Amino acid sequence: METKKYTSYAQIDRELEILKIEKEISYQKMAYGFQKTKESITPMNLVSGVVGSGLSAFSGSYGTVLNIALPYVIKWIKKIKRGN
Repeated sequence: METKKYTSYAQIDRELEILKIEKEISYQKMAYGFQKTKESITPMNLVSGVVGSGLSAFSGSYGTVLNIALPYVIKWIKKIKRGN
């Protein structure tokens, strides 16, 4: 990496400000990625993923109907368990 040469403190301050903003952007990207990962690891998504991969073995209209109906069935079961 080549060493940068500055001719004024204003250039150094500008470079530091750019680095500070780049650091904040990287942090926000990481936080956003963490949040998305956390949201995707819910019991509903995990069950849907496992069952969905199992349903991919079915072909034709039967598999399509199961893939469409499965989320509603899972929500219905969760609602019954809560007693609503």
